[in-house]
Amino acid sequence: MRVLVTGATGFVGRHLLSALERAGHSLSLPLRDSSAAARLPSKIATDAHQISVVGSIDDQTDWSEALRDVDAVIHLAARAHLLDERAGDEEAFMLVNARGTSRLVEQSVDAGVRRFVLMSSIGAVTASSESLVTLDTPCRPQTPYGRSKLAGERALIDRCRSTTMAWTILRPTLVYGPGNPGNMGRLVGLVRRGLPLPLGAVANRRSFTFIENLVDVTTVALTHPNAAGGVFLLGDGEDLSTAELIRRIADLTGSRTRLISVPMPLLRSFARTADAVAGATGWSLPIDSATLRRLESSLYVDISPLRERLGWTPPVRVEEGLKRMLAAP
Repeated sequence: MRVLVTGATGFVGRHLLSALERAGHSLSLPLRDSSAAARLPSKIATDAHQISVVGSIDDQTDWSEALRDVDAVIHLAARAHLLDERAGDEEAFMLVNARGTSRLVEQSVDAGVRRFVLMSSIGAVTASSESLVTLDTPCRPQTPYGRSKLAGERALIDRCRSTTMAWTILRPTLVYGPGNPGNMGRLVGLVRRGLPLPLGAVANRRSFTFIENLVDVTTVALTHPNAAGGVFLLGDGEDLSTAELIRRIADLTGSRTRLISVPMPLLRSFARTADAVAGATGWSLPIDSATLRRLESSLYVDISPLRERLGWTPPVRVEEGLKRMLAAP
């Protein structure tokens, strides 16, 4: 099968390409510019795969060359979630994640593509929830990124009506693994510094997605007949509190980090002070209000539809995933 993969040079893409090649698929890799080829895994770049340049992703992107003889599309590329998203970012997110996705779907249908897998995000549903998130949970995204990902999902479903192209939507929770960017990397950095962390009183519940689990379920969804027309929430099947996650990272890295149980009202007051300091001086402290909200809120998901419809179980448990992440140079 020839598979077009967008976002091939990103964190998820670089891990996914090798798995697809091992499974015997040939690849079509559309890149923003020719220099991006240097960021592909070396073996992928030298093998006989189809590489093309499409420029920026928006509602005018021409995918025709990249889609030539393609059987399936895995759409990873997106304008990424930002820690300091503002209301003014809405249009920029929508241009790439919603209208850019719609453009790719339309041209995929015209090219006769048989399967389209969209990598969405749990952010398309919500940024936090104190109860289990299921497929019945109403979608109420709270960020420009989340709203744009939900709009991209809806564009895919709408454009595929009355066509023969089957679609699958994956909504992973926070993805982590060797070389990962983002929130997990920041937390690991805090723990490795060995400073006392005032998060011992945080009693939340979070789902996480190890990169190899994400890659595995994506390759399954690419060909499994029961994945067609399915939306799936994704996690490792084991949820942790922030405090438990910090303890595990500290144990695995041999860090001397101590968790201090500071009452949450006092911690929130400190975070507001950090906001004021940053606003007045430009200096950022480790825990401001936005960071604290991410660390104390819950967001855990039901992955039973993956087990029931696809017969899929996460091959890597959280403990092993953390070990592999932390062992990477």
